[in-house]
Amino acid sequence: MRLGLAANQLHHAHADAALFRWLRASEAGIRELGLGLHAVGRTYDAILRAGHLESYAPLRRYPYGREGGLMKLVAEVVGLGDDRVLDGAIYLIDPVDPSSVFPEAVALKRQCVIHGKPFISTVASARDWIEFERVHAGCTADPGADRFYALETQTAALIAHDAMKPQMLAYADEHFDVLSRFAHRVGTGTTGQRLNELAWSRGWPKDTPWVERYESGPMGGDAQIADLVLEGRCQRAIFFEDPHVARQHEADIQLLERAVTTRTDEAVCMTSPKVAARWAAAVRLRAAA
Repeated sequence: MRLGLAANQLHHAHADAALFRWLRASEAGIRELGLGLHAVGRTYDAILRAGHLESYAPLRRYPYGREGGLMKLVAEVVGLGDDRVLDGAIYLIDPVDPSSVFPEAVALKRQCVIHGKPFISTVASARDWIEFERVHAGCTADPGADRFYALETQTAALIAHDAMKPQMLAYADEHFDVLSRFAHRVGTGTTGQRLNELAWSRGWPKDTPWVERYESGPMGGDAQIADLVLEGRCQRAIFFEDPHVARQHEADIQLLERAVTTRTDEAVCMTSPKVAARWAAAVRLRAAA
């Protein structure tokens, strides 16, 4: 398995920056998985300078961003033959870094979403992804990742754009047991109502919403949930995005995504139904171990 890797400057600017916090927590898991990391130049240089992943052959250097390194990652997420295909990307985003909204940065996420591959933009998401891939590989659970599986203490946001609502309902139906473990679930307008109707059809008490509904996306629901994330009251966003349609409330969607990256050590975001399903399966495997 191979992932592209990049981090905005803030996230590798000092010894306790986000990139290094992730590597300290996950380097053993990266090595267990034999994970290929194809790192843009400045990120690669920072990893070596900090002494991480020494003599690790699957760590590869790509050009600097200004030389097209991030653009190359985008092309390889799409695929350029068997030897140039990435299975997803880790891009640790500083939400106030202008380069985080450059076309190649936006395209990296968009192509991951289109191709159903993980797009990982926070330390928490990167730690979580390494752990659930370790679980699927049969590795012993990492106690350092236990907090990501303490669902009974957490809130999950379940959000889907119009074209993705059927997939969200199917996902919730298939993984109802896992999602019901969360202490609290929140969602926007129509998606929240449909999820409640699904839960009631499955025997959830009809006088109790399974999902607390906020406003619809166009009316500000994404912004309301972003505030929960910023306050540390929502730890996981499962956000099935439709990358093919321009939306009037695009700014609100970006606001929610920026809130997630602002809480990089606490907030996990998953934008692919395939990735979200793989996470739910790992929750069950880890609980049964």
